[in-house]
Amino acid sequence: MTATRYDQRMYAVMNDRRAAAVYATAGRRRVLVGAHVVLTGAGVAAWIGTVFGTGWILGAAVAALLLPWVVLTGMLNGSTRGLLELRGRMLDERQLVERDRVRALAHRLTLWLLVAAAFGTGAYGVLADAPLRAAVTPVLVGVLAAHWMMPLWVAGLRVQDEPGEPDEEFGDAS
Repeated sequence: MTATRYDQRMYAVMNDRRAAAVYATAGRRRVLVGAHVVLTGAGVAAWIGTVFGTGWILGAAVAALLLPWVVLTGMLNGSTRGLLELRGRMLDERQLVERDRVRALAHRLTLWLLVAAAFGTGAYGVLADAPLRAAVTPVLVGVLAAHWMMPLWVAGLRVQDEPGEPDEEFGDAS
């Protein structure tokens, strides 16, 4: 199957190296992933508070967090060269294998997150003597967000440094 104009445009976007200095090293990618996890958690918590609470301020927080979250998502996608966003026909065999590995690891991590969420909501119901419906929906929304983002986070942590880039520990050799 041949690449469409959409495929070619997405490939160009995902392989644009203008911001590569931001995610050039493993340490910088870890910081990006950590910041993305924090922004995702804060955004989900604010959204849950908006939907299940009464405050409009949390809705404003969701809106304020959205732009930096989108920028970080783009940086993570760029750091993986679109591993999870490009169609399979635009990836080589090595990238297809890596995408499968990333998805499998993310699936296992999400499984353990679901197990923890199930035990946590059950414990909440027993210890607080409260109906589970008070905890289940917010927890499910949080786990859904983690399930959605986990492959990107895993890919961001697994991507290797580009050959010829300065080593993080020793700095530039010039």
